Amino acid sequence: MKPTEKDIEYMHRAVTLAKRGKGRTSPNPAVGCIVVKNDQVIGEGYHKKAGGPHAEINAIKSCKVRPKGATVYVTLEPCNHHGKTGPCSQALIEAGVSEVVVGCKDSSIASNGSSIEELRRAGIKVRYGVLQNECACLVEDFLKHKFTGIPFVILKAAWTLDGKIATVTGDSKWISSPESRQLAHKIRNQVDAVVVGSNTVLADDPELTVRYGKNRNSPMRIVIDSGLVTPIKSKIVQMAGKIPTLIFTAKDANQNRLRKIEGFGVQVVQSPKKKKQLDLKRLLVELGKLDVMSVLVESGGALASALIANGLVDRGIFFIAPKFVGGKYCALGDLAIKKMENCIRLNSSRTYCCGPDIIIETDFRNNQGI
Repeated sequence: MKPTEKDIEYMHRAVTLAKRGKGRTSPNPAVGCIVVKNDQVIGEGYHKKAGGPHAEINAIKSCKVRPKGATVYVTLEPCNHHGKTGPCSQALIEAGVSEVVVGCKDSSIASNGSSIEELRRAGIKVRYGVLQNECACLVEDFLKHKFTGIPFVILKAAWTLDGKIATVTGDSKWISSPESRQLAHKIRNQVDAVVVGSNTVLADDPELTVRYGKNRNSPMRIVIDSGLVTPIKSKIVQMAGKIPTLIFTAKDANQNRLRKIEGFGVQVVQSPKKKKQLDLKRLLVELGKLDVMSVLVESGGALASALIANGLVDRGIFFIAPKFVGGKYCALGDLAIKKMENCIRLNSSRTYCCGPDIIIETDFRNNQGI
């Protein structure tokens, strides 16, 4: 059955609600839900944090009138298992709703369509696939973490029209526009962790916090620092008592310096080198164990190149500023590609403007076999 305009309108609202939970629900998915009766929205909710009520429960509890006979729009198939909360499918049955419209199925082992069948056995009409792509995007981090044990990796970078990330003196503030920087904070607000290299810390001394918008939630901060050169006085270290902070360094790092950094509340993870470099896949595995489902990498050329070359990037978000600076600081380092026919081809590109800048979002997964 083809979705109606109202179906699309209501599911859009559910998607918008779900996005409020992004970066806050790990290891659970971000889900939004609204309850409609007599063409009026009588309740809405979203999953706010792990361990708390799911979206369907929050939506039912918020109803202004009894939800009996109502239609429920939910971005992800309701759960059908007991965890820290009860199964949402049973809650919908007990609420007496007459129809459930699902954005996308839950392909994780715990559900995989079973709740849809249970709802139908209870006499509830179920439809699914309304705004399926948008709803699936909400849970791509959850599903990757569920099936692989590692986070969904977003690579964000800004460069000039001639592909530079700094001037000849190394100055990089600011390549992108104020509008783009606000968008970057919005993206940061929807992930579990933000990752930079030690060169970024040395050059910019960033806070890596969220400083724009409502409902702010600064993610875990991670520094990839092979030589453990992150300054003790850096904002990353000094703010570690307030914001979870992790430094990924080599096994042979200076132990005295390591203990001093740990004294400020920084978690230090050591790893042997692989071909004279830190094993970035191992970092992702360690983050997965900490229930980190999504990471945003805000890096220079070297780290970005290493991630791409190792097939570890899922999505790219690239800010291109209409500026020329020339010089040597290229957006990416050497990827060892000798022929144009062997170049890395990106998929599912979405291009739009933000202030004077052009934003390109692209999918690496088909190219990388992820």
